[in-house]
Amino acid sequence: MKNKIKVSLILILIGISCSSLNAQKRFEDRADEDTANWRYEIECVGTGKQGTTLIEVWSYSKKPQVAAEQAKKNAIHGIIFKGVPQGERGCVAQPALARNANIEQEKADYFNAFFNNGGKFQKFVSLTTNGAIAAGDRIKISRKEYKIGVIVSVNKKLLRDELEAAGIIRGLSSGF
Repeated sequence: MKNKIKVSLILILIGISCSSLNAQKRFEDRADEDTANWRYEIECVGTGKQGTTLIEVWSYSKKPQVAAEQAKKNAIHGIIFKGVPQGERGCVAQPALARNANIEQEKADYFNAFFNNGGKFQKFVSLTTNGAIAAGDRIKISRKEYKIGVIVSVNKKLLRDELEAAGIIRGLSSGF
């Protein structure tokens, strides 16, 4: 009798863990769909410790939690390809790390792996508020979509080092 109860409990636990893994996968797929067009806005908020920049990222999504998580990818994408415009909080504008406008398409294999869920991009970015969204940073822009503002910290120095080592961008010491 006790063995039947133990087996039943184990099967229930396995079923619960499988369903939560499927829910997480659906969440990540939805997040990737929402981010596929790299629709976001970024603004410099300040500088952290040496080599680190604080950026406010405004991401768009049907689910606020999705937008907050995708803010990390959007911040890295913005620093690499768009640059960071001057913020109202005293920051200076920062040019994009990649000067070649076509590098994202030319090195698509690298960037697909880099921005994949669990990819290398995560080494260079962190949420400063542990994913908490302030009341003023959640804006409902239509019946089905939110614009979510999240402040992230990006280690630009380590990101630059990674991109130089991968041959994506030229080093600062390589000249003009």
